Amino acid sequence: MDSDFDFLIVGAGFSGLVVAERLSTQLGCSSLVVEKRDHIGGNAYDYYDSAGVRVHKYGPHYFRTNSDRVVQYLSQFTQWHPVAYEVRSFTDGRFWNFPVNLNTFEQFIGRPSTSAEFEQWLRDQQVPIKSPQNSEELIISQVGWELYRKFYEGYTLKHWKRHPKELAPSVCGRIPIRTNRDDRYLSESFQALPRDGYTSMFHRLLEAAGENVTVQLNTSFEDARQSVSFGHLIYTGPIDAYFEHSLGALPYRSLRFELESFSPGQLEERAVEHGKPGFWQPFLQVNYPNDHDFTRIVEIKHATGQACGHTTIVREFPEDFGPGKEPYYPIPSSDSEMLYKRYKNMAADEKNVSFVGRMACYRYYNMDQVVAMALKEFDRLSERYG
Repeated sequence: MDSDFDFLIVGAGFSGLVVAERLSTQLGCSSLVVEKRDHIGGNAYDYYDSAGVRVHKYGPHYFRTNSDRVVQYLSQFTQWHPVAYEVRSFTDGRFWNFPVNLNTFEQFIGRPSTSAEFEQWLRDQQVPIKSPQNSEELIISQVGWELYRKFYEGYTLKHWKRHPKELAPSVCGRIPIRTNRDDRYLSESFQALPRDGYTSMFHRLLEAAGENVTVQLNTSFEDARQSVSFGHLIYTGPIDAYFEHSLGALPYRSLRFELESFSPGQLEERAVEHGKPGFWQPFLQVNYPNDHDFTRIVEIKHATGQACGHTTIVREFPEDFGPGKEPYYPIPSSDSEMLYKRYKNMAADEKNVSFVGRMACYRYYNMDQVVAMALKEFDRLSERYG
């Protein structure tokens, strides 16, 4: 490619596309967005499978936020379908309300209860730890050993292949614990999915960005920087890969997904069991902390609200990261944090380079946090180039 660009943007996910749109519409800057995959949208990419069901290719992406700025920005490119993300945990042969709340406690003790009784029970069970240093310490300081072992320990071991006491408190601390009957999986004030899907939202974003933004799929960072000239690089990939793993490889966890679709006739039979016509399981997500090799089964049709006779479930299997595997999750542990800080120091010395997003910052960010980071990076760039 002979063209010159103001910006080379590596990655066509939330980080890269948000910055590209802002640079184009607000500053009139040109950007080349390169993406190693054959589609835009990063891990938030969704599509219609062979059964006609809209599915999330890289695992469920439950959008939620407390940021008015993020909602206002994305609302330029999508209308929203409000969702109350409903999750259960299946263990000991039954579904349990999850996250842990008063309903869970009543299931546990086998009778009606009150918030006051649950709060007292928790005080009796809690292990007094003033400043929890890891996920195990955090959860046992909140709910004690029994609920920790029922819902958290096994799931964490499967998902991360590390014991909770090896992981930062934020890993298990992402899920709320409540003493009322609030069954919502998440607590943010805004919870919804793009009405027509993430991919449609990203296409509208690019339409708004116009001719200043060029997207090139199936293109690696290495190939792009050797073939184009640019003024500033925005990098959203793994930070250790940027530096060619010169300090060693950062650890990641990967995933494998098994999709299975069901016809209307098959769903009628399932509905007899769980009483929810049109669905294979009665809830959007069911966690399996102590049984099976997979961690959860997700039936995203619960959340999308799609009117479709068929449905598709996805079984999610955690896997080691390696050749041919996607780096889904940075591992928040003391050893990985030390290595990341060394890469971060190297990144600080890079001129005309911005590191944005989950992989570039080696943080387990939610989508809204990534959007907010991209908007903040645009603010910084606009002060420099505007």
